Amino acid sequence: MSGARDYGPPGPDGLKGEGPGFWIPVWLGFLGMALGQFLAFLDIQIVASSLSQIQSGVSATADQISWIQTIYLLAEVVSMPLTAYLTKMFGTRRFLMVALVSFILSSAATGAATSFDVMVVTRALQGLSAGAMIPPVFATAMTIFPMRWRLNVNVFTTLLITFSSAIGPTVGGHLTEALGWRWLFFINAPVGLLALALVFRFGEFDKGDPSMKQGVDWLGLGLMTVFLLSMQYVLEEGPDDGWLRDSVILWLTVLAGLAGAAFIWRQLTYAQPIVSLRPFTNFNFAVGALMSAMGGMVSFTAGFVIPLFLAQVLGYSSGQVGNTMLVTGATMMLFAPFTSKIVRSMDLRVSIIGGLFIVAWGTALGMQVNANWGFGEFAVLQALRAFGTLVAMSAAQQLAISTLPPSMMKDASGLLSLVRNVGGAIGLAWLASILSQQTAVHFGELTSAVGPAASQTRDMMDGLVALMQERGTADPEGAAFKALSMMIRRQAVTLAFDDAFAAAAAATLVAALLGFISRPARVTVRPAGGGH
Repeated sequence: MSGARDYGPPGPDGLKGEGPGFWIPVWLGFLGMALGQFLAFLDIQIVASSLSQIQSGVSATADQISWIQTIYLLAEVVSMPLTAYLTKMFGTRRFLMVALVSFILSSAATGAATSFDVMVVTRALQGLSAGAMIPPVFATAMTIFPMRWRLNVNVFTTLLITFSSAIGPTVGGHLTEALGWRWLFFINAPVGLLALALVFRFGEFDKGDPSMKQGVDWLGLGLMTVFLLSMQYVLEEGPDDGWLRDSVILWLTVLAGLAGAAFIWRQLTYAQPIVSLRPFTNFNFAVGALMSAMGGMVSFTAGFVIPLFLAQVLGYSSGQVGNTMLVTGATMMLFAPFTSKIVRSMDLRVSIIGGLFIVAWGTALGMQVNANWGFGEFAVLQALRAFGTLVAMSAAQQLAISTLPPSMMKDASGLLSLVRNVGGAIGLAWLASILSQQTAVHFGELTSAVGPAASQTRDMMDGLVALMQERGTADPEGAAFKALSMMIRRQAVTLAFDDAFAAAAAATLVAALLGFISRPARVTVRPAGGGH
């Protein structure tokens, strides 16, 4: 393509080049890819604080609006595993340019949608494009740069993933308040066009292999699509539908299990599999992938539980939620320059275990969350979680690829991205179930404890009745009973959030213990010039 540089195939230690005149264009091409990845992750969370406004704008019901998020994630998990095969077939630059154009157009269409049905279709196209932009960044980072730079680049990509998710509610809340909810999607156009220009001009890092168009594993593709769509739907809708008590969830669970088993068998036996599972034969990759899945649970749940508490219990506006959540992004930006030094200075397992223990510590602080918490309490919780996540996930990704040959990087990248998102989906479904079940449990306990015969209840009711009479309420006793019920409900919800934070902290500790089963590994730094 006109104007693009051909860097040739990368060597085992990255591209071979000399001086800034060579590396500046490389960095610009990689930056374009990273911007696309940033947008893909940002669009998961950017709508989180503005769902009520979107619901009103497209005339959706309360049950329908959750599909604005669900359909994006469903489409994303389908396209992620395919990226390794498609980038090998068409080349990374050509594939990413198509994905970026599709993402820009589908974002504009989503912002312009006037009905819920249209938005579901355009949001699905957006998710397909987003899933295609995520894995190639990590694969390219691990193959084009010299060995001594790869940890720094890995930290940069990890920062983009976690930072974009962290600032999503902040950006979304302020954009909605300032310009309206449609700009949550229109904002993708200028950033996406910049990414497209950089990839077009500087992103020729490899060549495609047209021969791969022959013998495409269509059966494997179909089995994978059924497996991932069924599994993601079960995880998204299970908490609200009572899991296996709902017949649709039950049969989709069975379908996911059967399709998943058939898909794995197909990929292990077909000559040209659509998704190569070979990286899982590497022990450290398998452990690193499991850690990435747990890391997905950690990072996604933070962006779910805290904004939900701020909105439901404290009654924060979308802008206030965004301002509070900004601490996570600010902490990551502050510590990102030092993360590579921390990880490089010790065995990767120590960084993973230590980082996750810090995450667990921060999460455990949420076990005391209550309606009196303010910005300071949430700031400490978020700062600990953000720092620990950045260190642990940078080390986990480095561990996963530490003993992999370069030929497996593209396959490994797609698999890591997939398991991270699946881990996040599992974490969200799990915590949503905890919140729903424990709210009901605590509401029942509090209602029993605050019975009509209790003296404290009678005194509270008398005070509330008097207050309603002062306000001139038509039915002071009925209004007082409703107010008391709302107070009990709010306390029950608060206690359920305490339980959710406790469960998340426990899961993080379990993830930290998994670090002990991996094999020793350190970041290898070759002498300067070794990569040129």
